[in-house]
Amino acid sequence: MAFELLNGSLKIDVFFEKNDKEYEDNICVCLEEYGPEDERIFYADETNLFITAEEARKLAEMLIEAAERSSQSSR
Repeated sequence: MAFELLNGSLKIDVFFEKNDKEYEDNICVCLEEYGPEDERIFYADETNLFITAEEARKLAEMLIEAAERSSQSSR
């Protein structure tokens, strides 16, 4: 489920990490950043955030709500 932002300089991938299935925070939000160091947001080329299913649902809800508000304001 990867997609790119910021003209391809930031790749975001979200996936269930089956090797961590025994842990509650087994959903990985992987951020890979490309481009010149002085333009980067993160220190590392790749940053992984592990979140719970509940946190993933909340994040999805927040993104959908923001997208809906954006769509409504541009009508």
